[in-house]
Amino acid sequence: MWMLLVGLLLWSLVHFIPSATPSLKQSWIAKTSDKGYMLSFSILIISSLCLIVFGWRAAPIEFVYTLPQSTKPIAVVLMLIASMLFAAAKQKTNIKRVIRHPQLTSVLVWSIAHLILNGDSRSLILFGGMCLWSLWQIYFINKREGAWSKPEPVSWRNEIKVLLVGGVIFVILALIHPYLSGVAIV
Repeated sequence: MWMLLVGLLLWSLVHFIPSATPSLKQSWIAKTSDKGYMLSFSILIISSLCLIVFGWRAAPIEFVYTLPQSTKPIAVVLMLIASMLFAAAKQKTNIKRVIRHPQLTSVLVWSIAHLILNGDSRSLILFGGMCLWSLWQIYFINKREGAWSKPEPVSWRNEIKVLLVGGVIFVILALIHPYLSGVAIV
């Protein structure tokens, strides 16, 4: 369980550097250059992901709660929404007129969907941790950036593109999920 916790802590702390402590980021860049910062940031994030994956697999499973099977469709719909939000993050879309941080919101929705389906101790740590991380990250970024300036409206064609890309992401995740976690989505 310690690897999972260390991985989540490393993931969170490294991501909090640019959002919560921009001066530390600038100091890091000054010491290592832009490329050095990006390389070391990437290495730390990849290391945190490895710790999370290996920690997840090694963690003992102790069941804390089990929700009724009837909640599975809710979780699947939430995963579809998370895929759409993830797709919207790098696109010009009206979703950004409603949700300031679609990518972080997608992590939040993804976490909630997984907490609905998984009531074991390692799931509570992983998905609960990612849920809290995304909320804190949104808070820190909002604090750093100040008042939100909503983007201009865009064409409905952009929305269709986001829906299609989000649908493709969802299908790909549904197909590879059994290989990643041993559990089929649908």
